[in-house]
Amino acid sequence: MYIFLNGAKQNVTDLVTVDGLLAQLKLENRKVAVELNKKVIPLKDHGHTAINEGDYVEVVTLVGGGSGEELKMDTPLKIGKFEFKSRLITGTGKYSTLEQMKYCLDLSDCEATTVAVRRERLVDKQGRSILDFLDLKKLVILPNTAGCYSAEDAVRHARLGRELLRNLENPGSEWVKLECLGDPKTLLPDPFETLKATEILVNDGFQVLVYTSDDPILARNLQKAGATSVMPAGSPIGSGQGILNPNNIRIILEFLKGENPDYPVIVDAGVGSASDVAKAMELGCDGVLLNTAISGAKFPEKMALAMRWACIAGRLSYLAGRIPKKLYAQASSPSEGLIF
Repeated sequence: MYIFLNGAKQNVTDLVTVDGLLAQLKLENRKVAVELNKKVIPLKDHGHTAINEGDYVEVVTLVGGGSGEELKMDTPLKIGKFEFKSRLITGTGKYSTLEQMKYCLDLSDCEATTVAVRRERLVDKQGRSILDFLDLKKLVILPNTAGCYSAEDAVRHARLGRELLRNLENPGSEWVKLECLGDPKTLLPDPFETLKATEILVNDGFQVLVYTSDDPILARNLQKAGATSVMPAGSPIGSGQGILNPNNIRIILEFLKGENPDYPVIVDAGVGSASDVAKAMELGCDGVLLNTAISGAKFPEKMALAMRWACIAGRLSYLAGRIPKKLYAQASSPSEGLIF
């Protein structure tokens, strides 16, 4: 008989259950999530869920999507039910090797990392999975819906990511980084589909960390819809332009933290250098999420360290309170006791 597997028509034999299909594909059921006719099949049901001729089957996995005395001066970053010492969240994409990705994650000292939910590569030349290079005991995995252009697609990806991480017993199964894009050239979010997807996922029990533009009105509506964290872009994804509109970020912080000072606002996308990260933190943002700034750097390992310390420096600078800017100079040395 034939089925549609990951979008392609495929002949299969001796199939009775989801477990049977995964066994034939030589896939470990804990490292994939399965959708049958647009319905996620929990791991516990794999053994008795039948697959019939003409069924549509999706098999997906994950792909690449501070510490020290200084942090004793700060409180943990709280996002929903999670608490982190590090305020830097990194991605897993675009590294030259999986080994380099793992090393850079270690150097960044991040405790949460984003991964994209993608169809399982049924043929892998090296036979390796990104999951083999992530320390699932240390890292909370943040599945994202990167590449989705509608609320429907984003919700499907989120549910598959949740199923996969539940199989791995990773606490990241109950949250999602929501991206619902409106245009492939700018990668700016579609405000209507983003808001729609947020409402659906919140009602489905997700803690939603939502990528949005720097529009304060949209940010406020996303918070009202139940988003666990609103994450405005500093500039377009992967552009490296930094924080283009700091005033809008300030307004977003004012709007979202007015009644809840602890509500987490995280800059997501667009940073290119350590100074960009420090600037975001000095504005009063609670954290920074980045990927390309490290993976696309000439020396990613050095940039991972730079981003780690920039996040800490910017946060402490914000907490310390900068001196006011003045038009004229003011001597720092005392005027008393001068010798004339």
